[in-house]
Amino acid sequence: MHVPAELAATPALASLAARAVPGVEEVDVLAGTVRRLVDLGAGPTPVTVTLTGAGVSAADDDASPAAQPALRRLLARWFGVDDDLDEVHAALGDDPVLAPLLRARPHLRVLGHPDGFEAAVQAVLTQQVSLRAGRTLGGRLAEAYGRPHPSGLRAYPTPEAVAAADPVALQAVLRVPHARAGAVHAIAAACADGLRLAPGVPAAEVRRSLLALRGVGPWTADVVALRALGDRDAYPSGDLVLRRALRVPHARDVAAAGLAWEGRRAWAATHLWASVGYAD
Repeated sequence: MHVPAELAATPALASLAARAVPGVEEVDVLAGTVRRLVDLGAGPTPVTVTLTGAGVSAADDDASPAAQPALRRLLARWFGVDDDLDEVHAALGDDPVLAPLLRARPHLRVLGHPDGFEAAVQAVLTQQVSLRAGRTLGGRLAEAYGRPHPSGLRAYPTPEAVAAADPVALQAVLRVPHARAGAVHAIAAACADGLRLAPGVPAAEVRRSLLALRGVGPWTADVVALRALGDRDAYPSGDLVLRRALRVPHARDVAAAGLAWEGRRAWAATHLWASVGYAD
């Protein structure tokens, strides 16, 4: 399946590579591909997606015709290929901060995630550490509670598997502070109990549910809204990389900057992140 769309493939691949959980997602920046298991309605299916300036092409190993509509929906939420870039440029193209970034990467799109639970847990595991460290922690979680697949890939753990884990054992596996392991367990329990982290779920409701969990703060809730829910107004206020991109001294200044882009703040965050790169 090929979905034509103007796409800034290089920064998209850099972002994907910076966040890919070892064993769960394989990103080949030179080849322009990302490979992982996804759920198209019949359990974990290996999918390889190729990103180019002309759009995204996806091949699923079972090539089931019945899975094609689900695959198309997945690509839309994962790579933002259905967003109207002309509208974004019209709205933000005169902004003094964003205008040069939009000119530099006119086809940059907001990336989502194929697995809302994985996106939420990885957000927690990346709090106050580098993206590389967050990937390592996600790999430990996947190795302990994930499922091997004949493709050689590993399915990220289900909420039920993590929620059923002994909290002490979970902390030992992750090798993180008690509060962080507790937040992972709390998100898993909430998702196992029915919390949905997917496009179409009201962002305000999800935010309230997440903030009610011990160890989950506003930054994590905002990242989940952006990556998992596809909320184009999500903006992770206080993000350290955004602060670096904006050259502001304090998290409150990042929040204040975000107010100027209300309604399209996810685009602002995406362009600011890309402007400083994704290297640790």
